[in-house]
Amino acid sequence: MTSDTALPFLPFALPEIGEEEIAEVIDTLRSGWVTTGPKAKRFEADFIDFLGGPATGLEAIAVNSATAGLHLALEALGIGPGDEVITTTHTFTATAEVVRYLGADVVLVDIDPATLNIDPAAVEAAITPRTKAIVPVHYAGLAADMPALLALARRHGLKVVEDAAHALPTTVQGQLVGTLASDATVFSFYANKTITTGEGGMLVTRDAELARRAKVMRLHGMSRDAFDRFTATVPSWYYEIVAPGFKYNLTDIAAALGLHQLKRVEAFQQRRVAIARRYSEAFADLPLLLPPEPAAGDRHAWHLYVVRLADAAPLSRDVFIERLFQAGIGCSVHYIPLHLHPYWRDRYGLQPAQFPHSQRAYERMLSLPLYTRMCDADVERVVATVRRLLQG
Repeated sequence: MTSDTALPFLPFALPEIGEEEIAEVIDTLRSGWVTTGPKAKRFEADFIDFLGGPATGLEAIAVNSATAGLHLALEALGIGPGDEVITTTHTFTATAEVVRYLGADVVLVDIDPATLNIDPAAVEAAITPRTKAIVPVHYAGLAADMPALLALARRHGLKVVEDAAHALPTTVQGQLVGTLASDATVFSFYANKTITTGEGGMLVTRDAELARRAKVMRLHGMSRDAFDRFTATVPSWYYEIVAPGFKYNLTDIAAALGLHQLKRVEAFQQRRVAIARRYSEAFADLPLLLPPEPAAGDRHAWHLYVVRLADAAPLSRDVFIERLFQAGIGCSVHYIPLHLHPYWRDRYGLQPAQFPHSQRAYERMLSLPLYTRMCDADVERVVATVRRLLQG
């Protein structure tokens, strides 16, 4: 695709896949073990090492999507019909839909207008006797207010499952997301995330019973993984179905990518930070509300760079997006809040006035390209185009 500038179209996001990943995938294909097997197990072990090693007491369960991981975590915590789970309206539908898979009800709340993360005060106001869990989202890679949310959960006896799809390697008070005192944390390795396995995710928990249940439910409710059955040196064909499980396992082909993507987390992070800093420096004098920085000493994953048009902006959000595309620059909107989607709106009788901060942010926001394959010239092209459009 070409733009009206005659320059190649700059996509909103592209994964960075190196020769090491490609070689590992080829090795997997040649090995004959392409579904869940030794490389998925290595990826799980490497992920725990990244989070601090076995001394953390964490277990990692590789799954085929973050959606699957969220579903498994909530199922293992016993969420079911009659229960309520609180989450933010300002997220992708996957965060909430997994609650409905289990027959429980979703309670959506508004965001902090500064951070765009779930508002702890709104969470507390939404708690009822039916509330069983909170699912905070670390929006765009900036940590939610986990100290407040975890304290709130302790006071009310609630479970906490972090949607960390955007949050590798985000930190909270110096601790990596994934190592906090929540019941479970779920990461995404979708194509546009900070590392990718194409499709995939990782459920992390210190709760041994939750981990055991998730491992069983990940593969049809079988009492033994296929890898264990097919690699044993004695006959091991026997297994039992102990629950009506799901098909949520991560393949070794996908894990092969993850093994090397994980090694590049720090380099990827440094590049994302550099792009975000360049944007923030270049846009400081424009009629934009720029994304917030992390707390001092903490880390923002910079999965997304989300700007909001100020009242003084010379054009609307929709026209701004249209002009960026005409200039050959891809962008997106994160997100159309759940309260505006027909399913959630109609099921729970939701109105925009219930979520003023999310609604206002949505009407003015867009996400600019931010990914490690962008060269400096790509970044400067975005900078120049945004400045041209917003300086009138």
